[in-house]
Amino acid sequence: MIDLEKIYRDAGAYLEGHFLLSSGNHSKFYLQSAKVLENPKTAELLAVELAKMIKKSDITIDTVCSPALGGVLAGYELARALGVRFIFAERVDKVMTIRRGFEVAKGEKVLMCEDIITTGGSVLEAASQVEKQGGE
Repeated sequence: MIDLEKIYRDAGAYLEGHFLLSSGNHSKFYLQSAKVLENPKTAELLAVELAKMIKKSDITIDTVCSPALGGVLAGYELARALGVRFIFAERVDKVMTIRRGFEVAKGEKVLMCEDIITTGGSVLEAASQVEKQGGE
């Protein structure tokens, strides 16, 4: 089992202090996943370990989808580790949208992936767009 706290600390990505999160919440800690994911080997290691857990659960996944921008690197690496397609949703006029030619087929099994979740709002918005296109 990998030591996530050590990985974040070694990357200078585990921050302590007072942080006002984009959700409006306050926290004593902040995980700057971009600092961890900037190293392709570390991003791959984390994704491979997560993919192992997902595969053990026997969940069928056709596609990984992430909300932009934060989840894109994590989602791409996870899709690569799972050997499935990757798409992302992004905000257009403050509305989470799946575009750039990405399409979700009816019944397609989509796993949502985000780098850090505070309220889950972006993931839920992106998942709603997947469902509108017929994905599950």
